[in-house]
Amino acid sequence: MKTSKSQQEQVRRQIIRTAVDLIGEHGYEATTMKQIARAAGIGDATIYKYFPSKEKLLLGYYELSMEIALQLTRETPELAQFSLQERLQTLVDALLELLLADREFVAITRTIVARSPLLMLRDSIPGQQALKQQVMGFIAEAESSGEIAACDYKNLIAGLFGDYLFAVLVYWLQDDSEEFSDTTQLVDLTLAVLVLALKSGVVNKLSELFGFLVRNQLTRLMQNGSGLMDMLKLAKRGLKARDERAA
Repeated sequence: MKTSKSQQEQVRRQIIRTAVDLIGEHGYEATTMKQIARAAGIGDATIYKYFPSKEKLLLGYYELSMEIALQLTRETPELAQFSLQERLQTLVDALLELLLADREFVAITRTIVARSPLLMLRDSIPGQQALKQQVMGFIAEAESSGEIAACDYKNLIAGLFGDYLFAVLVYWLQDDSEEFSDTTQLVDLTLAVLVLALKSGVVNKLSELFGFLVRNQLTRLMQNGSGLMDMLKLAKRGLKARDERAA
């Protein structure tokens, strides 16, 4: 009997949930697709209809987490009244809150996902496309309302937001502050700098530099942590002063 899309989605989520539990308990290398299939209550061959490889299954977890985070963000009460920074903050918070329950699994699989050749084709990943469209929509709405200056690089910035989230995730996994307060401060500062740059229009002038920083340097800075907060605070003060002078 042919299964419905709803049933297929239920099985997909069951496979992912089972994989998270097994990999969290036994490690990535020690967990096989056969073990995941049997623990999920499906046939050994059936699992490959949903995920052709264990690497694809890992990506499926992060894609599903992004789908849920985006849905939760859209369902936030009075989201339409939020500022651009508040909307982006809501999205980041929703994702980290979801991943918190699986923090050990995320720590185990982060380096595996980071070196995945599939991630070189970011635009082909469903979660990335949905994220990009949502962030681009947030920026376009802020532009239309006059909250930020006209932006020529909405597509670029929205496309880079996935890289930014991954860098935040790296920082969060190393954060041992109470209730991850350092991560909260980092996200607040980085998003404030981004929004102030969009308000001032400086992003249009520095788009290539911005893209280089996010793709090649931000994760490294967050891993090291040295001087990052001070650099962000300085950037925020400078952009805020520029914005106030322009007003």
